[in-house]
Amino acid sequence: MLYFNSLDNFNVSFYFLDFLFFSVLLFFLSILGIFVTRKNIILTIVSIEMLFLSVNFNFVIFSVFLDDLIGQLFSLYIIAVAGAEAAIGLAILIIFYRLRKVISIDYISTIKG
Repeated sequence: MLYFNSLDNFNVSFYFLDFLFFSVLLFFLSILGIFVTRKNIILTIVSIEMLFLSVNFNFVIFSVFLDDLIGQLFSLYIIAVAGAEAAIGLAILIIFYRLRKVISIDYISTIKG
């Protein structure tokens, strides 16, 4: 089991491994979602956001269990950047849908300029 200086209880280290397993599972599910749903752009964006969520969850886990605040602050920065990325990406998709009346990765590759 993993023990840290400030946490020498067996149950705490057991919860640490549970949270870490959940973060890794979420990460691999999002990678699978990116590769499986290549035709649907909305599900691809959701999978990318889920990937950011798993990384943020991992930062918060290690920040709490190592008694360090830097991981939580870095997680807040990533959430802010991911929110801006999602807003801009969805705005581009709405504009593209109004022009072409279809949202597909095959048609998006035809954009020039």
